Amino acid sequence: MIYPIVAYGDPVLRAKAKDIALDAPELPKLIEDMFETMYHAHGVGLAAPQIGKSVRLFVIDSTPFMEDEDKDKGVKKAFINPVILEESGEEWGFDEGCLSIPGVREEVWRQEYVKIQYQDLDGKTHVEQFDDLTARVIQHEYDHIEGILFTDHLSGLKKRLLKGKLTKISKGDVDADYRMKFAGMNKR
Repeated sequence: MIYPIVAYGDPVLRAKAKDIALDAPELPKLIEDMFETMYHAHGVGLAAPQIGKSVRLFVIDSTPFMEDEDKDKGVKKAFINPVILEESGEEWGFDEGCLSIPGVREEVWRQEYVKIQYQDLDGKTHVEQFDDLTARVIQHEYDHIEGILFTDHLSGLKKRLLKGKLTKISKGDVDADYRMKFAGMNKR
């Protein structure tokens, strides 16, 4: 099932998400639906709050960022109840966008390595380190389950310059090639 993407301005995007029970019967289907929704919207990551569910779950597929010879370095994975243990390395800038904020891209600075603990569908706990663009996608999606948006990482001036665009998005005045859900409005 393809979910509508929750747009900027919805309070679910600002809430700190809660852990999800590993034995929740809907969890495998939810993960499958999140991947389907992400691919439908041409994204490389999707967090549960972006489909209106305030749970600590996100999916990523960083393969589209990889050059042809490095496609095997892309990571497709679901992160259940993740916790970032460490961010390290040099900070580097990259033009980020977000499915919940269509049409807005800005340079965000993040550290190059992330060490994260998460669970899989079998209940096994993993601790892994990721780098470069995969680390960035993880950091971006992790921010979502913490109630943080990529625009929060921008300077005060950049935020003021984007205010009009963000207000328009929150009111449903946006052009996206996927269904969106706006706070206080019906699905589009």
